[in-house]
Amino acid sequence: MSASLSSQLARAEQALARFTAEPLGHFVDGRPVAGEGEVFENRSPVDGRLLARVTDATGAEVTRAARAAQRAFAGWRAVPGAERRRLLHRIADAIEARAEEIALLECMDTGQAWRFMSKAALRGAENFRFFADRAPDAANGLSLPTDTHLNYTVRQPVGPVAVITPWNTPFMLSTWKIAPALAAGCTVVHKPAEWSPLSAWLLIEILHEAGLPPGVANLVNGLGETAGRTLTEQPEIRATAFIGESRTGGLIMAQGAPTLKRVHLELGGKNPVIVFDDADLDRALDAVVFMIYSLNGERCTSSSRLLVQRSIHDAFVARLAERVRRLKVGHPLDPATEVGPLVHARHLDKVLSYEAIARAEGAAVAVGGGRAEGPGLPAGGQFVQPTLYTGATPSMRIAQEEIFGPVLTVLPFDDEADAIRIANDVRYGLAGYLWTGDAGRANRVALALDAGMIWVNSENVRHLPTPFGGMKASGIGRDGGDYSFDFYMETKNVALALGSHAVPRLGV
Repeated sequence: MSASLSSQLARAEQALARFTAEPLGHFVDGRPVAGEGEVFENRSPVDGRLLARVTDATGAEVTRAARAAQRAFAGWRAVPGAERRRLLHRIADAIEARAEEIALLECMDTGQAWRFMSKAALRGAENFRFFADRAPDAANGLSLPTDTHLNYTVRQPVGPVAVITPWNTPFMLSTWKIAPALAAGCTVVHKPAEWSPLSAWLLIEILHEAGLPPGVANLVNGLGETAGRTLTEQPEIRATAFIGESRTGGLIMAQGAPTLKRVHLELGGKNPVIVFDDADLDRALDAVVFMIYSLNGERCTSSSRLLVQRSIHDAFVARLAERVRRLKVGHPLDPATEVGPLVHARHLDKVLSYEAIARAEGAAVAVGGGRAEGPGLPAGGQFVQPTLYTGATPSMRIAQEEIFGPVLTVLPFDDEADAIRIANDVRYGLAGYLWTGDAGRANRVALALDAGMIWVNSENVRHLPTPFGGMKASGIGRDGGDYSFDFYMETKNVALALGSHAVPRLGV
């Protein structure tokens, strides 16, 4: 074991120690609550060790959290935007101060590599700062005058919202939802994923230690089918923001329908990266490898389908395979690790199942496909070999289904029209990536792809004011910039008569 890994492990032990004594409960109305429901185990994907026991929130506890958010709403919406800005910046300061602790917890809780998670908390702080600076103007609208009336619009917070976040990069994605909700003047009930609940506890502590009033942000732990469902059905909750798989998104829509909740759904993807023969192939190769094997392939925007123009297919795939073979699988706290263990044994089984599926459908397993084993990998960990499938066709399951792991499927194409056809021939439409030296082609293909976000000659580089979201089974709504406020706020129009228009007279 290297000295750097040994040092990281010692710091991780200190960060984890607090969670082993008592079952992890909830945080409601400004204080921790032990919890009354069933207790389930949270184990590390690194070595299977018990990290925490977690209490599944009962229906009564979820209701109390929703009602606490409802009671706090009137006071929080009345807080001036400048004051909300000050509080959110204070939260960002606190996140930065605890960034290492957050990253250590997430590496052990999710299996994500330190090289990525060390920056995730800082990105969370950036999210709070970004939306903090928009809080004073969140209510601003438009002036829409006519000859007889002055029309003006204002935006007002929608009310208490449910924020349900996933197990991949959980801290950063929680801030991506919670920061704009608070900036808009909404109150929040947050339910983190049951597979990675630890960093959510740090976030709720930070929010209240920074001065957030009781009830403005609440936390309930639990399973999706119990605590999650109860939360999405609560009448006090006016909107649900969810990140997760597409099937669950459909259930959330149905659960919120009787109470007419608005929903924001950031769902799955089977995103293409298209490499034309006139691209900068060295840069394209770097981006292809990064966008599927970083973060263990466990992210919605990963480019899990590689479409390569047939004229360069064999040479490009040969270089790709060599890069995949050299990826370093290891302990997530090792700074040299590029691919860590998958988050949960159930997810590991799902990812591994596609090797047999690929072979049965006639594809080739060019690299990997099985469990990763060997010296340096902790016993009991959920490690998988970075995998590359070749010889695939667009109708195969490995080219259609979201595997959500370090698994890439290669598909050849002939020309621009063929690339667009293959790229669009899936149920998802979150992101697309394309590499070409032809500016006209770049624009034609970008406009033709059925996806909410397109990167040209780039990997996923986020600019926070831009809209983030997908089409088809990849979701409903957009995050980022003022697009977030379109979800967390209602738009109201006020029509003020100038006293000059003729009012119709009846019954005279």
